[in-house]
Amino acid sequence: MSLRRGISFAMGSVLLGSAAQLGMRWSMTRLPSPEHLLTSSIDPTAVTVVAAAILAYVLSMICWLAALRDVPLGRAYSLLSISYALVYLLAASLPLFNETFSFPKTLGVALVMLGVITINSRPARAPELRSAS
Repeated sequence: MSLRRGISFAMGSVLLGSAAQLGMRWSMTRLPSPEHLLTSSIDPTAVTVVAAAILAYVLSMICWLAALRDVPLGRAYSLLSISYALVYLLAASLPLFNETFSFPKTLGVALVMLGVITINSRPARAPELRSAS
């Protein structure tokens, strides 16, 4: 088992999933609502970004499956929480999302990250093999 390789795949999943969230958010603010879909013009750039975001999700899932081969589920699943912090930080710091930082949100993200660090700070133990008796 290669823990380092598995964590690399898990982080790839986090980055791709975060990019997908941001891409979908950006696109959905530029596309008409479903009730106006037939009567409004559709921004082809926004449609392209939605398609790229869906592809990013597919690639994220492939990375996630690869990560699960090498990382214990409890450890790997906690790494997905990094996407909460990443999406929050990028959405609040990039002007195109028009979101703001706030103390409660920042504190919540800090607590989530503290949890991720706590779960992943101890070395992973190799799974015990049980013999069939």
